[in-house]
Amino acid sequence: MRDRTAVLLSPPSDFHDLETLIRGRIREMISDILDEELAAGLGADRHERGPGRAGYRHGSSPPRQLVTSLGPVEIEVPRGRLKTPTGTKEFESQIIRRYERRTPRLDAALLASYFAGTNTRKVKLALKPLVGGTALSKSAVSRVVKRLESLFQAWRERDLSQESYPILILDAIRVAVRMARRVVKVPVQAVIGVNESGEKVLLELRLAPSESHKSWQGVIESLAKRNLAAPRLVMLDGNAGLIRSVREAWPEAELQRCTNHKLENLLAKAPKHCHTELKRDYAAITHAENGEQAKTAYEAFLRKWKKLVPEVAVSLEEAGLELLTFYGYPQEMWKSLRTTNLIERVNGEFRRRVKTQGSFSTEASALVLLYGLIASGTIRMRKIDGHHLLKSFLAQDERMIA
Repeated sequence: MRDRTAVLLSPPSDFHDLETLIRGRIREMISDILDEELAAGLGADRHERGPGRAGYRHGSSPPRQLVTSLGPVEIEVPRGRLKTPTGTKEFESQIIRRYERRTPRLDAALLASYFAGTNTRKVKLALKPLVGGTALSKSAVSRVVKRLESLFQAWRERDLSQESYPILILDAIRVAVRMARRVVKVPVQAVIGVNESGEKVLLELRLAPSESHKSWQGVIESLAKRNLAAPRLVMLDGNAGLIRSVREAWPEAELQRCTNHKLENLLAKAPKHCHTELKRDYAAITHAENGEQAKTAYEAFLRKWKKLVPEVAVSLEEAGLELLTFYGYPQEMWKSLRTTNLIERVNGEFRRRVKTQGSFSTEASALVLLYGLIASGTIRMRKIDGHHLLKSFLAQDERMIA
């Protein structure tokens, strides 16, 4: 038996290779499909007469190469003229659009390779067996990616008045961007909304010079202009500018401080020899059986660590009971609500992909790539834990308030 690797790497026989046989007939198939589309648009087949005819054929477009997922093929698109009240107009195929050189599926393959971390030069080499080698120019992927810019702009400007997100998660990651002839790391501020079904939806991406109060204020104002309703719960880390902006914009919203971020702050202020003890005492707060036990553990932590390491106690008091907000929700949801890990996992995927990029040539390219990772499904966001309880919990809470 021939070695499997040798079979995969050796050039296929023109007769015995299935893809070669299919490619030999693809031109005929495309021609038949386009003829059927034109006949439906004209209301009559070739040479057919009748009262329902809406126009006439008139030749075909000059031959051009179309690259499909089965390889390149030369096609001629049939042409027709449609009758209108003011005269005639050219029939436009919706299957193969004017000037189209690649099928949407192939463009999707190009984007998937790019989002997976392959640079534009390597994408061409990777797809060479599929598209025949010479079918893609060096800038093909770049042009496809550029189309995302218009989709990105439409996405970040879309109206949110018909969408409901009772939970918002706000955080930022740092990416390397070339600005003023120098590569610098700047924060990309991200907002993820959780709808009543527990699904996470990316709502905003914005590149800012810093995570100051003013920059986060701009993010929240942008969401307000798009008619986003005030959330019930906002999950965030300890950034002072972010906290202040949220409190000013949504004074009625509950805040849940990330318990993981706070633990990192506490450990940074304590000697290493007492880290194990500190983690145990802190876990008694964040992993208690209920809110009352958590408050008791919180007070005990403060009494103890004010004597051992006062700075640790001061740091805990800074977050206060906003570390315990999640206890007011169904227990099945606690794991998802006590930290901003929901967005941290997304940020981790962002960082993994950004490493292959090195740095971005422009601010826009950074945002478009990050948006594309979500829009393409390269990064998938699962529902929060206990999502099936969220809708009924919110409805019950509204009845209690009323």
